Amino acid sequence: MTDFEVTADGTVLAGEDAGDGTPVVGLHGLTATRRYVVMGSRSLERSGHRVVLYDARGHGASEPAPDPESYTYEDLAADLGAVLDHRGIERAVLAGASMGAHTILRFALDHPERVAGLVVITPAFEPDGERSFERWDALADGLRRAGVDGFVEAYGDPPVPAGFKDTVVRILRQRLGAHRHPEAVADALQAVPRAAPLASWDELGQLEVPTVVVASRDEADPEHPYAVAERYAQAIPGAELRSEEPGASPLAWQGGQLSKVIADLAARAA
Repeated sequence: MTDFEVTADGTVLAGEDAGDGTPVVGLHGLTATRRYVVMGSRSLERSGHRVVLYDARGHGASEPAPDPESYTYEDLAADLGAVLDHRGIERAVLAGASMGAHTILRFALDHPERVAGLVVITPAFEPDGERSFERWDALADGLRRAGVDGFVEAYGDPPVPAGFKDTVVRILRQRLGAHRHPEAVADALQAVPRAAPLASWDELGQLEVPTVVVASRDEADPEHPYAVAERYAQAIPGAELRSEEPGASPLAWQGGQLSKVIADLAARAA
């Protein structure tokens, strides 16, 4: 594995490049780091794929954005392009979760020639949906005020079945404790939800690459509604919808199984 740094728009992004074969680039969600794209699984590089992961601006080991508002999807998509250029990758399979899912879609719409396939994991943005920022602002304020404890306090009791509550809180604490610049994560918590990766659902009809949309059942992951992922799968031509069985842990949380989904898509794309 090779660690790397790339400067994009004056921001230094930290990442890693491992394995040989079909390039797969993974993008994580808001408040996460690169290890959470496939939950630390290494099965992709062991199965003949070159896997590039990086921390989004302001997250993990990457530097903060130039200003607190520079977390738009145009910014995030430009960062992805800079990573591809730095690693010498002309065309790749892109896999992104939540914020990362929206980023790869924006990039694919703007640069279709650089995308071999898409794995859109738990998208949540609705172009025609009503948006409220009060909760995001409260999470950002909690993080600024009291760090990880403040964030968890602002998050409150996870709205999931009892069997998932401890897991959700544990993952929240792990994720929030993994950032060098928590103040930048707080900025992102306010800026990213206010950004729009798509102007309308119709934009997705322009995509012409093999695509899988990974949905979570609402019981365990209500912040990424199943119906929204289903809408993405319907809007993207030829997209396949994948999810876990009802009552099981979300497919998006199962690194090994999610890696198999990505590997299957990469094989189709090749």
